[in-house]
Amino acid sequence: MRNFTCQCGNTVYFANTQCLSCNRPLGFISEMGVMASFDVTDNGDWITPLSDKRYRPCVNYVSNHICNWMVENTSDKSLCHSCELTKIIPDQSKELNAKRWYRMEHAKRRLLFTLISLGLPIWSQRPGKPQLQFQFLEDVEEDEYGQELTVKSTVITGHNNGMITLNLKEAEDSSRIMMRERMNERYRTLVGHFRHESGHFYWDWFVRDSEKLHEFRDIFGDERQDYTQSLQTYYKNGPAADWQERFISAYASAHPWEDWAESWAHYLHIVDTLETAVEYDVAVGKQQVDAPVNPNKEVDFDRVVEDWGRLTTVLNALNRSMGLDDAYPFLIPEAASEKLRYIHNLIQGE
Repeated sequence: MRNFTCQCGNTVYFANTQCLSCNRPLGFISEMGVMASFDVTDNGDWITPLSDKRYRPCVNYVSNHICNWMVENTSDKSLCHSCELTKIIPDQSKELNAKRWYRMEHAKRRLLFTLISLGLPIWSQRPGKPQLQFQFLEDVEEDEYGQELTVKSTVITGHNNGMITLNLKEAEDSSRIMMRERMNERYRTLVGHFRHESGHFYWDWFVRDSEKLHEFRDIFGDERQDYTQSLQTYYKNGPAADWQERFISAYASAHPWEDWAESWAHYLHIVDTLETAVEYDVAVGKQQVDAPVNPNKEVDFDRVVEDWGRLTTVLNALNRSMGLDDAYPFLIPEAASEKLRYIHNLIQGE
């Protein structure tokens, strides 16, 4: 994640809504991929020296304090490009749902920023291809036994034809940690869910029914094997015995689609974290971490992997010093690295 600069010279960050130095309001301009500071005119227009256009804040910025993205004044839409992707929001009459909704949208915007940085299609339309959308749903509970609440309907986090569904409980730290322990996972985060599910969307967009499908099958396996049966086998018997030699994670061994989505998510982990390190001039062993995204030249995948290995060694050591879990509790075997290379080359070529 990049840092940004207010017109007064103060450093501002992606989640900010106001500069703490000059008190100017801030907002993200998705078309430019920048966080901008604004002056507000008497008629309510937001103007910034970064653009000759005029803006207004998203309605979820003004009314719900959920968003910090901008809308062009010439647009007839009240929602920004990020918020319009969310088709179902949590029931705001329920206690704590506003906080959960904010956490969902914040993680989603972080995903979108990385996708924008990589030049990937988000709002584009292509015949026969799905549109990226989101819905944040919660389990339906009913009171069947006096004071005891029982779950009537459980929301499954997943992707279907462009629609990414997330269970609202993933926005609760306690629920997410409990599920992580239950699923025997070492890593489970909200932004990780968004990155993983976006992988399924981009498989449909880039690979399905394309000339890239044969190469995909050579690297990840044949996705035509029964998906439901594969997942049932995984949850019953656990991961493949040699998963640590061939996959980025245990879950990646369940099915080629999940191998792709896990690899896609890890590639986004790598890109976003390395970009953050570059913003802070991080060097490991006196060697500067290189930018993983550069629109002006081809990025060397081997350098990305090398930087990532050196950086995560330090991150994990720092976390252990604080008594925390490893920031990146994974090893990347050669087979998994080649899957990341495939994704890197696909994105570089788009």
